[in-house]
Amino acid sequence: MTQIFKACVSGLALTAATAVPLHAADMLTELGTGEGTVSIVAWPGYIERGETDPAFDWVTKFEEATSCKVEIKTANTSDEMVALMNEGGFDLVTASGDASLRLIAGGRVQPINTDLIPSWARVDDRLKDAPWHTVKGTHYGTPFMWGPNVLMYNTEAFPEAPTSWNVVFEEMTLADGESNKGRVQAYDGPIYVADAAMYLMAHQPELGITSPYELNEDQYAAALDLLRTQRTLVSRYWHDAFIQIDDFKNEGMVASSSWPFMVNLLKADGVPVASVIPEEGATGWADTLMLHSDAAHPNCAYMFMEHSLNSNLQSDLSVWFGAVPSVPEACADGSGMQTAEGCSANGLDDFDKIRFWQTPVSSCESQGSCVPYYRWVSDYIGVIGGR
Repeated sequence: MTQIFKACVSGLALTAATAVPLHAADMLTELGTGEGTVSIVAWPGYIERGETDPAFDWVTKFEEATSCKVEIKTANTSDEMVALMNEGGFDLVTASGDASLRLIAGGRVQPINTDLIPSWARVDDRLKDAPWHTVKGTHYGTPFMWGPNVLMYNTEAFPEAPTSWNVVFEEMTLADGESNKGRVQAYDGPIYVADAAMYLMAHQPELGITSPYELNEDQYAAALDLLRTQRTLVSRYWHDAFIQIDDFKNEGMVASSSWPFMVNLLKADGVPVASVIPEEGATGWADTLMLHSDAAHPNCAYMFMEHSLNSNLQSDLSVWFGAVPSVPEACADGSGMQTAEGCSANGLDDFDKIRFWQTPVSSCESQGSCVPYYRWVSDYIGVIGGR
């Protein structure tokens, strides 16, 4: 909780994020010799060196080629990432859209000189100028991976794939004859309020929600009420990928929001799970490698950003994590394990259907005033605590 509130400090200033960005002149203009190390804050599964599975290693070759040793600190939520970047001591972070503008607003990341990243031209055009890492034409990161937050379910409890997120929001008797109460999970992060809002967009259209990240007081209150109802069903609020994996293996969990990463690992271990994007749609993440404003190893960091766009890394990581590469050609160029069919299955064709994470601000586009993120933080903690 302390980390969440630390992260929220920069969120309070988010409305000014587009007003005073660092200038392009502050960007690195040329690369020098690598400093020998690069420290990265990353989502679990993003920076692999073959320790989890020997087939997935995109660190060893980078270290051999650059003499930059990769140090990894995993973080389980965007708020934790922001808190770690606020504390400092890291070079790069794999920031999602609900963290990136906070990092820019807080001056924690610096502009990126795309001329120093030779593979920039290969980045998906839909991502190059994405608003979660681009402010007034200045880029603050290198697109990495993107994908949806899926509904993971146990195929024994659901012989047929569920078609709605109602299986985690409303009490019901499942096909196995038992209630879902105590057998479902929800994400342990304030951004999950958007999942409730997205559900309400489909089931209570009279609320007039047009974006799950832009909620007026009435819309926000309705989302909190839905989350309080869900609280009576939830066995655990998850944020650790491997704890969720254990829960689906050993604790009788049957449905939850999840990432394709956990679905893939559970399937590989023979656990009867599958995933689906329900009829209401899905929230999602588009992650960006961002460079700390006080990075101690900027040359190695730039080298890693270039390495991150390597087709082999992009291809294999998209298979490993169940994500979509930021370099589209990695889907089918034969450089790694991924195929065009695999990218389509991971959501390549669903880009316009995914409501990517973004930080809620008080001055919003869809209506005059919206509930800002710092309230999402405190109120979601209250929901989890039973208030």
